[in-house]
Amino acid sequence: MQPERITTDSPLTLAERIRRLGLTLGFADVRFGPPDTEQHRHNFEQWLDQDYHGDMTWLENNQDKRFDAATLQPGTRTVISVRMNYLPEHTDDEQVLTSPELAYISRYTLGRDYHKVLRKRLTQFAKAISDLAAQDNYRPFVDSAPLLERQLAEQSGLGWIGKNSLLLAPGQGSWFFLGELCTDLELPFDEPLNKGHCGSCSQCMVDCPTNAFIAPGVLDARRCISYLTIEYDGVIDETLRPLMGNRIYGCDDCQLVCPHNRKAPNTTEDDFKPRHELQRVSLLTLFSWDEKTFLSRTEGSAIRRIGFEKWQRNLAIALGNGPVTDQAIDSLQSNLGRCSSMVDEHIHWALRNFKARSASPSDR
Repeated sequence: MQPERITTDSPLTLAERIRRLGLTLGFADVRFGPPDTEQHRHNFEQWLDQDYHGDMTWLENNQDKRFDAATLQPGTRTVISVRMNYLPEHTDDEQVLTSPELAYISRYTLGRDYHKVLRKRLTQFAKAISDLAAQDNYRPFVDSAPLLERQLAEQSGLGWIGKNSLLLAPGQGSWFFLGELCTDLELPFDEPLNKGHCGSCSQCMVDCPTNAFIAPGVLDARRCISYLTIEYDGVIDETLRPLMGNRIYGCDDCQLVCPHNRKAPNTTEDDFKPRHELQRVSLLTLFSWDEKTFLSRTEGSAIRRIGFEKWQRNLAIALGNGPVTDQAIDSLQSNLGRCSSMVDEHIHWALRNFKARSASPSDR
């Protein structure tokens, strides 16, 4: 995609020209803010002290860099925060979630890995700005460095951090990715919103399947399905497994119930459209994949990062929460010993769960 050509006699300011360049490159919004997030240090450190980050120990590192983007990219005077919509059309989210034989995969990962898409687009953006402003000290970031991305975006006016700890944009909701471009250009900062717009609504907290929200905006990752299915490497607590339902990669519940997402725009990016019918696929189909098939079908996808073992673990739990059928029992039993003892532990749990429920006709 080529950016719109802006002539030198345009009455637009440099900041306005840069914003327009970003919009022509496919970003839904472009804002300018300061690189310093020191004001958020106390809350972040408190969150760490409570061990709410679980096993994500990398969040404890680089504290000297986390609160000032200029330490990551020397000379940074402005952080350009962008967002890009990712929600595909016609994914039947609610219907999939209420169909226990189907697999629910978080909608952000149905298509191409967002890290690759946004980084490439941000690199194009940096080149276009360099051509315009005759400066080339830029560095793009996409969930790839110790930056407080949501806080940077919030203080640039891109949105507000909601009670579900996600960034929400006025009139747009939260179905978008964030990216940052650090630059030594001194651009006028956009004003942050004077308040959030969650009001008295706490639907995201109430409807969280595992009650992972400790307080508005405070998430205990150790109970979060996204953390459990993606970041966590070990044996998932048996008390949490039934609450996970058919969610095998991530969880969107706090977004699905958010009133601000009722009119959220769909993506126009082909790269974010679903691949391999993953928006509506049976658990048994996915559980039948061997590792070679898994690697082939997830090539270029963020899903691949969890690896085959966690993929099988998550599927075993979802199958154990699903209908008790001969086909499901056979599939679980045939996968014993196929991957690892950790996966086998979850398969045995699923089979025990089936046995405990088999007396109930409604589960047949």
